[in-house]
Amino acid sequence: MEAPTGARFASASATGEDWRTTVKACLDKLGPVEGCNLGFLYISDALAADAVSIVTLMRGVTGIKDWVGTVGIGVCATGEELFDRPAIAVMTARLPPGSFHLPAPITESIEGFEPETAEWLKTHAPVLGLVHGDPRNPRTHEIIPELSDAVGGFLVGGLTSSRTNYGQFGGRPGTAPVIEGGVSGVLFSGQVPVATGLTQGCTPIGPIRKITRAQNNIIVEIDGRPALEVFKEDIGELLARDLRRVAGYIFAALPITGSDTGDYLVRNLVGIDPNNGLIAIGDMVEPGRGIMFARRDRASAEADLERMLTILKKRLKGPPRGGIYVSCLARGPALFGDDSEELKAIRDRLGDFPLVGFFANGEISHNRLYGYTGVLTLFL
Repeated sequence: MEAPTGARFASASATGEDWRTTVKACLDKLGPVEGCNLGFLYISDALAADAVSIVTLMRGVTGIKDWVGTVGIGVCATGEELFDRPAIAVMTARLPPGSFHLPAPITESIEGFEPETAEWLKTHAPVLGLVHGDPRNPRTHEIIPELSDAVGGFLVGGLTSSRTNYGQFGGRPGTAPVIEGGVSGVLFSGQVPVATGLTQGCTPIGPIRKITRAQNNIIVEIDGRPALEVFKEDIGELLARDLRRVAGYIFAALPITGSDTGDYLVRNLVGIDPNNGLIAIGDMVEPGRGIMFARRDRASAEADLERMLTILKKRLKGPPRGGIYVSCLARGPALFGDDSEELKAIRDRLGDFPLVGFFANGEISHNRLYGYTGVLTLFL
């Protein structure tokens, strides 16, 4: 589909077992891409083995040399979720020359950029970085805040989700079309106006409490009491009778210090020790940190998605020119049903505009790695 008159974005998606015919179908739907200088590409993991060929063909046919994107178990398109099947979603953009930059992929740490990126940062003030990370790299969760600080900007994106290849498309012309192992993406300067929003998939069910004893990811005491005792109190008597029912329904929520929006990080409950009154969560914690518990269900997720879209709509003067949506792998069909309800809600609320994205193994917003969230970025 094409963006509104005068806009610089166009997007297309297609499904099919054969990567060649699927790429051709996308290119046919895109139509002329004259003047476009950046491509966004998301490939389902069913086609990931052919990622090098797909990126190479996209570059060759469109003439666009700079591409960013990654692999997902599902990909997003305008009003449509192409989940767990061979699919490609592509968006092309015509942006002001010099308004974006692809830094070299980062695999270890931010200790200074290569000369080309350092020079670009001197003359541009990036307001947004779209980045993709490899979940297999134990340094990824540390690279994200380091990168945000280094560029002085706001990050959006997510971690590759795949059962096969973990490719990212963030290399420059002349480099490998597909890379793995680190964090890659694109930086946008203030010449590219954007708006972003974050929607949670859970709703807090108790007060914010304080962890008073903990070791690694094991919480021993909350508010000076056995952690499991407090947990049972907050989730209610019905669930407390049979703790097997909390799996996939109740989560730990770690409030973000200094947030003026009540933001929090959702983490899995990974263990309960009834004999010693302990609970374990999917993150390292230490005494003094705040904690609450949250419920995950469709009604809560739909309400918060509507909240985010309402806020973003107020910032728009018309339909967005383009968009990127990164949603948690546990959202989409698993939470909203099989009829693309999550992506349809975005289209119905904000308009029929070019959009691509993927279902991630962790979502990136500002300088943090989230879970069970959706991150929407709009090009204005």
